[in-house]
Amino acid sequence: MRSWVLRRPVRRSRSGRYQLHLSSDERQLLRSLPEQLNAVLLEDDASVRRLFPPAYADDPEREAEYQGLMREDLLSRRRAAHEIMARTIDASDLDAEELNAWLATLNDFRLVLGTRLDVREDDMGDDTPAYALYHYLTYLEEVVVEALAGG
Repeated sequence: MRSWVLRRPVRRSRSGRYQLHLSSDERQLLRSLPEQLNAVLLEDDASVRRLFPPAYADDPEREAEYQGLMREDLLSRRRAAHEIMARTIDASDLDAEELNAWLATLNDFRLVLGTRLDVREDDMGDDTPAYALYHYLTYLEEVVVEALAGG
């Protein structure tokens, strides 16, 4: 009897690098994320604001000062992560820094999409392509976290 095991799309290798086992369709889907995110970062809507949560929600003056000091740095870090993912989208293995950039990009896209879909805790959503993408990104993010944690 043959034992079927579901292959994890991201696994840590003995060398300490991370192996990516993604289909060409998955890579094609993921290839568009960094560019879409960089375009979305230029918008001022609720889904983007979710990427820059307030530090002083009850103090508009301190919040404006904080955003003035930190927003460009946060924006620069996000764009750098998106660039790393775009550059390594066809790689078969990544180092920890590259995989962390993938994690950041997956999380950013998931947050934006989840906000636009108005996803709530324990919300399975409906059977649309947008929800399917949201669930796939959730799964992939979980797998990346497990790989980085040594699982």
